[in-house]
Amino acid sequence: MIGVVMTTPYKKTITGDSRIARKTTLPKGEGIGSVNHTIIDRGPGSPHKTHQKGAGIMNWQEIWNDILTMEPGMLEIALRLACAMLIGLVIGTEREYTHRPAGMRTHILVALGACAVSITGELLFNQYSAMGALPDPARLSAQVVTGVGFLGAGTIMREGFSVKGLTTAASLWAVACLGIAAGFGYYALAIFGMIFILVTITFFEWLQDKIIKSHTKQKNYIMVTKDIAKSLSLIYETAREERGELVDMEAVETETGHRLTFRVDFNGRHKKQHQQRFFNALVRSAATVSVEYQKETVEV
Repeated sequence: MIGVVMTTPYKKTITGDSRIARKTTLPKGEGIGSVNHTIIDRGPGSPHKTHQKGAGIMNWQEIWNDILTMEPGMLEIALRLACAMLIGLVIGTEREYTHRPAGMRTHILVALGACAVSITGELLFNQYSAMGALPDPARLSAQVVTGVGFLGAGTIMREGFSVKGLTTAASLWAVACLGIAAGFGYYALAIFGMIFILVTITFFEWLQDKIIKSHTKQKNYIMVTKDIAKSLSLIYETAREERGELVDMEAVETETGHRLTFRVDFNGRHKKQHQQRFFNALVRSAATVSVEYQKETVEV
């Protein structure tokens, strides 16, 4: 015995956030044995429509229409990614030009990744807000701001008494933030932020050299020692104690011992006192055969 169940057509419409959710159940089609068709339409811009027809074959035309009608659109997404790429290109090129650890490609990848995360957050918000949920579109982006710090830490290196790579680490973090702005469509913020970052790492570097190094006194020393290991240890330790930075060290073996030629930059308000104490320490050393310094130079 074969029983036939007839279904009653109905249509339920829910309006909210400029999207319409419709569920339509169609009656039996052609004769006994045909299959009901259920179509759930969450409105334009939603990438998740459910289509069941027969054995569940997907309708690729509907999926393609969803891609074309999603918000933000394909052209808008491409524009945001291009803006993020431009930011990473400009900042990364400057870092590459100055031979920094993180260069052009690293900055571009950071900016593009941050931008993609922001776009994903917006797409998720548009998708699930149509169903009544209220996801936070900035939640994913917040993880980028904290996570990129681990990448920046890899560019920081200690060389002697100084630390290198802090500016590059800061530029990576700033590029990630601008990538987030571009991903949410704030083009003015992203472009102006890029300009100000570029000014900071170029013009202010030049200004810093003019202001700080003009007050830095340098002395070039020539020292002959009969115990090079002891003299090198003395030079490093005394320079650190007297707030001096040791640069351009060169050692040559001679008949009377080793001749060390080096330069020490002294900073601070009491530069002359630091210089004198450093020189006196070299003279008093038992390993020193002779020591002299060339004329003092000042960078302007």
